Amino acid sequence: MRTSLKALTATATAALLVSGLAACSSGSPAPTSTPAANACQNLKSGDASKSVKVTGDFRATPNVTIPSPLKATDMERTVVITGKGAEAKGGSSVDIALAAYNGTTGKELTAAQGFDGTAPATIQVDDKAYVPGLVRAVECLHVGSRVVLTSPAKAAFGNTDLSKLSLTDKDSVVFVADVVDLPPTRANGKAVAPTEGFPTVKLNAKTGEPDITIPKADPPTETKVAVLKQGDGETVQPGDTVTVQYKGVLWKNGKMFDSSWSRGAPATFQTTGVVAGFKKALEGQKVGSQVIAIVPPADGYGAQGSGEITATDTMVFVVDILKTTR
Repeated sequence: MRTSLKALTATATAALLVSGLAACSSGSPAPTSTPAANACQNLKSGDASKSVKVTGDFRATPNVTIPSPLKATDMERTVVITGKGAEAKGGSSVDIALAAYNGTTGKELTAAQGFDGTAPATIQVDDKAYVPGLVRAVECLHVGSRVVLTSPAKAAFGNTDLSKLSLTDKDSVVFVADVVDLPPTRANGKAVAPTEGFPTVKLNAKTGEPDITIPKADPPTETKVAVLKQGDGETVQPGDTVTVQYKGVLWKNGKMFDSSWSRGAPATFQTTGVVAGFKKALEGQKVGSQVIAIVPPADGYGAQGSGEITATDTMVFVVDILKTTR
């Protein structure tokens, strides 16, 4: 499954806000990044971060004044607005608005995202999926917070090729981020009576992860989709970027081949970047819904298969639809 997210990824090579949460091919069923339960470092404020002046309301495009050339010898974090909402703990998903600057020149590194009513980016507080500077900026802050992070470019971007970001290892960078929300981690729609012929689904009371039992029958030859919980949120449109929890098992033996629950956080991707059967399960459904999809090879990975999924395997997905943006 190829993901698509305007966010700072650990593998970013062309821009700060990029497509591609994980370096997966279209033949892979899901993102491969494993979120880490990061222990928050809670960076201290310092002369560099304090020198960046930021004004404006939360979620409004910030007015940022950088004393260029900004000299940053270490990462520093100054909280400009203190929020009182839920905490963005290590490993959790969080919606943010972000502006990023070259501290040496004062110029924007890319257009700001998530301010003035535009859609925020959903990221994970996870060093394995996102560049260190972004994780350090938002980790363990509360929803409603605005923060300034200053850092040497190399420290902020880790192993990223700085030349492809129009930066050098002598530059500093500035991130200004608003912690917008913590998206839900399970579907909250109304339970719907099971559809005959589909696998049975039992949810873990604590986590919401589904246990999927395959019926003793041959699978259908066409993709079948049924609703398990009916949400009342926004309808997923073709090409939307969705945030979901999902679990995939094989019809032939019930063996799990992929699960966002196992990785510890929801996945975010475009509906156009997944196999046809998964796409059919998402588009037209409402946020808050939980759906089950039976996906035969023709709408899955076809004759080439993918890893342990062979050319004859039918897949079953249970999907919690948490968010959609366009």
